[in-house]
Amino acid sequence: MDEKKVLIADQINEKGIDELREVAEVTVQTDITNEELITVIGDFDAIVVRSRTKVTREVIEAAGQLKIIARAGVGVDNVDVVAATERGVMVINAPESTSVTVAEHTMGIILSLARKISIADKSVKEGRWEKSKFMGMELNGKTLGIIGMGRIGSQVVIRSKAFGMDIIVHDPYITAEVASKLGVRVVDRNTLLKNADVITIHVPLTPETKHSIAKPEFDLMKENAFIVNCARGGIINEDDLYQALSEGNISGAGLDVFEEEPPKGSLLLELDNLVATPHIGASTKEAQRDAAIIVAKEIKTVFEGGSPKNVINMPVLDPETFQIMKPYFQLMEKLGKFLIQTAKGNINEIDVTYCGELAEFPKLDILTRMILQEILNPILTEPVNLVNALAVAENRGIVVVEGKRCDVKGYDSLVRVEMRSEDNEISIEGISVPEPRIIVVNGYKVDVETEGTMLISTYKDIPGIIGAIGTKLGEHGINIAKMQVGRKEMGGEAVMVLKVDQDVPESVVEEIKKLEDVNDTVAVNL
Repeated sequence: MDEKKVLIADQINEKGIDELREVAEVTVQTDITNEELITVIGDFDAIVVRSRTKVTREVIEAAGQLKIIARAGVGVDNVDVVAATERGVMVINAPESTSVTVAEHTMGIILSLARKISIADKSVKEGRWEKSKFMGMELNGKTLGIIGMGRIGSQVVIRSKAFGMDIIVHDPYITAEVASKLGVRVVDRNTLLKNADVITIHVPLTPETKHSIAKPEFDLMKENAFIVNCARGGIINEDDLYQALSEGNISGAGLDVFEEEPPKGSLLLELDNLVATPHIGASTKEAQRDAAIIVAKEIKTVFEGGSPKNVINMPVLDPETFQIMKPYFQLMEKLGKFLIQTAKGNINEIDVTYCGELAEFPKLDILTRMILQEILNPILTEPVNLVNALAVAENRGIVVVEGKRCDVKGYDSLVRVEMRSEDNEISIEGISVPEPRIIVVNGYKVDVETEGTMLISTYKDIPGIIGAIGTKLGEHGINIAKMQVGRKEMGGEAVMVLKVDQDVPESVVEEIKKLEDVNDTVAVNL
């Protein structure tokens, strides 16, 4: 058997390279240009990158024997994952490599704020000795509020307990069982903001979390509170943070991430009660070493015929199975996006049923994993992929049930997904041919394209309600492109799905929900 070949295109820790040399011929070319990469990539079975090298569609299409693209880190923004999936190339990363590192950096910033370490250091180095100016605060006995309880948030819990802190968390998707194991109390977000002495953020940046910490949230916090963000820039509204810090509404803040990096000209940098670091939460020798070793071991596993853990895209399928599954990939993605945006509270159970001809297809669990990936990724900071999706769901206390065969309602195949959460249940049915469409919502027949923004309302089926909803949208300059209405009986409950040309702000959704005889409304962006 020919020896496998691996290209190291960016600098990684030498231990990872040594690991790879046990199973492959390794070429290290960390200054390779994109043009050079395209000409040589055809000779390699795997490529290892960090953030410098861009693995574009053009590179992937030139890679005749490439099996693995490995990112020695977490993000894969520099890899065309779609192109890799189409060519059956695995994209792997090392998400667990930075969990401890980021958690420790978070604790470092918290300590710096509590004991005024940064400004005291600056003062001494400038020749002053201002002991009375730097009165600090003990962490012992204080309340830590953690927003987002993924892998990093859980590591912060472990470390903050050693300081004797009381821990409250806000995470709509954590179960009571998981919280009990971690020894934390789950509270709503406002309760956390009002009661925490220190607040730390560990959620992804999504349309829902962007600027989710702004003036209304700062107004709820204690005057002596600190807030720390080592997650993503943009979650905190930086203008509102400057106002809160400069006017003494909160005591201090620590930022490792900014909306614009570097934050040139930011007024925040003028404040003594801000601790700022240049996005170095994951920058330790240990994290970089571990990332290199993790991806090297994953590549070795694949070369030795095993299945890696950290696959970002679909596990490699044989060509026949791939062609069978391919029409359903986009449908699964859209169904998952729809469901997570309509969930209320902790998700308890997800039931996926495959109907008609689809029920006879092999390896349907890949489609189930696709739905889970779309549901879980928006609510967790660590990547959820097709390999770990079921395990992540289990760890979150979510029951996943997969079934086959149900009424196909005149279609060759369809997928039915039912999701039960703490405060609501929703079921949808979709088809993939001729294009992905949602045909049933909560038992009501509709026919909805899975693109763009839509507004879903349930209401009493009486004259005037549809007009009232349309009028309310018109008042806010939101144009209706298409409308679908479903009902089970005249005068009972009905559902309306509106395709609209603009995003629907949450404030408009709340206004519609308050209309007489409207039971519920939710905006979904696909």
